[in-house]
Amino acid sequence: MQRKLTTPRPDWIQRVEALGFFYHSLGAMYWDESAYYSFAMPEILELEKTTATLHEMCLAAAQHIIDNKLYAKLGIDPRFIPLIEESWNNEDPAIYGRFDLQYDGRNPAKMLEYNADTPTSLLEASVVQWYWLQDFNAALDQFNSIHEKLIDYWRFLAPFLRPGKTIHYTGMLSCLEDHITLQYLRDTAEQADYKTFLLDITSIGWENEKKIWVDEENNPMTNIFKLYPWEWLVKEEFGAHLLEDTAKSFWIEPPFKMLLSNKGILPILWELYPDHPNLLPAYFSDDARKSEIADNCAIKPLLSREGANIDLISKGVHITTGGDYGSEGVIYQALAPLPNFSDNYPVIGSWMIGQEPAGMGIRESDTLITTNTSRFVPHVIE
Repeated sequence: MQRKLTTPRPDWIQRVEALGFFYHSLGAMYWDESAYYSFAMPEILELEKTTATLHEMCLAAAQHIIDNKLYAKLGIDPRFIPLIEESWNNEDPAIYGRFDLQYDGRNPAKMLEYNADTPTSLLEASVVQWYWLQDFNAALDQFNSIHEKLIDYWRFLAPFLRPGKTIHYTGMLSCLEDHITLQYLRDTAEQADYKTFLLDITSIGWENEKKIWVDEENNPMTNIFKLYPWEWLVKEEFGAHLLEDTAKSFWIEPPFKMLLSNKGILPILWELYPDHPNLLPAYFSDDARKSEIADNCAIKPLLSREGANIDLISKGVHITTGGDYGSEGVIYQALAPLPNFSDNYPVIGSWMIGQEPAGMGIRESDTLITTNTSRFVPHVIE
């Protein structure tokens, strides 16, 4: 694993915008092709195997939570436990997830967290960096089959959907990144022969008499892809209608993702797989063992996103980020400092599409905490 400098394409802005990627420079440089990360094939095979292993372990951890009724540990609203368990027992399929990994090319990759519900940086990992590679050196390869696997997995979903191959896509359309990500996912579904509709999350209606979700034209919504966190949705005023839905709408991602996307899964994984080479020691805040790592740890809210409300403590130095999370509780995770490439600190985002590892994207920061402003840097296999 090496970081190499290169010259950006002179027309890179036009190039990426032609792919629908319009949030390349919001506030600061986000897409950064002045450098790239180079990997040897054995490193890629290791990351692929690690991703598959972590996915299986996370599924086992979710089963453990359900079997032992550990929902309170994760701050899960008891009203929605039946919804979680129903989607789990039905084996409702999920489209995607992204593991954030600490990796330096020398030691086993360490799981930092699992973005299992509303992972971001999808378009840039799937399409944008692939087209960059074709211009940079088409003879090289990437760890990247995300686009093809998305189309294939939409096809796999067909028997699970409610009648009719129609999917409503919803999220916060006022957020440019969310809007474009939804459009990209719609495109992959349409390539799999689905009919799709897009609407803002605030435009979803509820037909009280029929007890069904409806769109802006009063059409029933029975297959719904949401780029909107489950923990937000269940707290919304209309969230209670999830329990009344007579059509049993099919939600993507499924409700059991409330378990996988919760950072409370990290201490549960460590309890189930102590000393696993791809895990870091992690404990709930009421666990006395957290004192073992208190001087060298990350303190993370159960439900924080995009690096918000993270505290890093290392050798007496305390780094923190702001945000609105934390009231739901925190976990303590042993610190695995990111590798330092000339004061650039990369995190590997390794993607699951369906049940298979599918590729990766790299987010790079000037500090040890990766946030929503961290740069996206492409990669190659050399």
